[in-house]
Amino acid sequence: MVGESSTRTVPVKLEMGESAADRLHQTIDHFLDAANHVVDVAWDPDWKITSKQKLHDQTYYDVRDDSPLPANLVQSARNRAAEAVKGCVERWRGGKKASKPHFTSRFVSYDARTVTVNDDHATLATIDGRVIAEFVLPDESRDTPHAAYLFNDDYEVKGATLHYDEVEVCFYLHVRTKPAVENDDTEEGDAKYVSVLGVDLGITNIATTSTGRFWSGGELNHWHREYEDRRGSLQQTGTRWAHVNVQRVGRKQTGRFEQMLHTISNELVEEALENECTHIVFEQLTGIRDRLPHAKAVHKWAFDRLVEYVTYKAESEGLVVKQINPAYTSQRCSKCGFTHENNRPHNNGQDEFECLKCGYDVHADYNAAKNIGLKYLRDQQKSGRGGAPVGVRLNSGMMNVNGEYSPTALSG
Repeated sequence: MVGESSTRTVPVKLEMGESAADRLHQTIDHFLDAANHVVDVAWDPDWKITSKQKLHDQTYYDVRDDSPLPANLVQSARNRAAEAVKGCVERWRGGKKASKPHFTSRFVSYDARTVTVNDDHATLATIDGRVIAEFVLPDESRDTPHAAYLFNDDYEVKGATLHYDEVEVCFYLHVRTKPAVENDDTEEGDAKYVSVLGVDLGITNIATTSTGRFWSGGELNHWHREYEDRRGSLQQTGTRWAHVNVQRVGRKQTGRFEQMLHTISNELVEEALENECTHIVFEQLTGIRDRLPHAKAVHKWAFDRLVEYVTYKAESEGLVVKQINPAYTSQRCSKCGFTHENNRPHNNGQDEFECLKCGYDVHADYNAAKNIGLKYLRDQQKSGRGGAPVGVRLNSGMMNVNGEYSPTALSG
């Protein structure tokens, strides 16, 4: 029997059209450029940076600005660079020689979010959407690794590496698989345990979780108002010094905001871990300024950064981060399910939620955070994806997809 930690890599030859191949080649070019840029930053003359978080802070946004790579592939390039530099440091510690890494072999690292493996083809993220690549499989596959690991329900795909073979002039996908682990906490033997932390994003509270934790946006709003006032005063002078000073103040503000968002993202991941969650679920950020009419560009920027920070930090802890369509999550009662726009009484401010049907009275952001988690579970059940949903973590228990509440502690 194969141990749970055993990883099996199965190489599969790919076949695709000229357009798809061209997009993959361009993606490889940008991936290698991104990875080599991160190595350049990590390879400081005085010390070598091996921390993925530090390299993310120093390279992510530069690469995103200069490269058409999607966010997940930028992160994969960063990870490969960090691992290569770390390997050099470890060789030095062992008394061996190692020179600065430089990626030339044509490859791209994919995780489970950027590659989807099907029975006869895979879809892969590129700089311009996804492409479909057909598998070229052996005629008889009963005794091949494809049958043993790739098309075996006892194994699950964890990621893949795309390689271009210069000799054969074709692409190969090296698919990583691991034994599928059943969780004893589930009622069905073939189901996966899912416990969701729902997160609502807003202006008054930049983040609120289904467990009832709030992170105030007051500091962000205060700093931004101060910056806008100061920038307006400086711009009125019209001098070169004022222009330089505006840029300096802007950089200082951005650094201050990013530090605050790092702190919040760390605490969000800790909240998920402390409550034994497997998933952190946010609302989709597309159109969020339309849903929050008082939101400014700085709020959209902060939401983007926060979700990005949580995503890469959660990955290292084995947590899954998802985004869902937030339609009606602010109007739906998380207790009885009744949905109506007047559940949010405008005359008492935007922080209050009161259900017109059952009278449930609670903070609006907390109600929305619970609904975000519940909506993710309902979507999974409707689509048939993701095993057996279990529930959304609350401040004193858990609620399942049917609205049934199970306390884990005495309510205060």
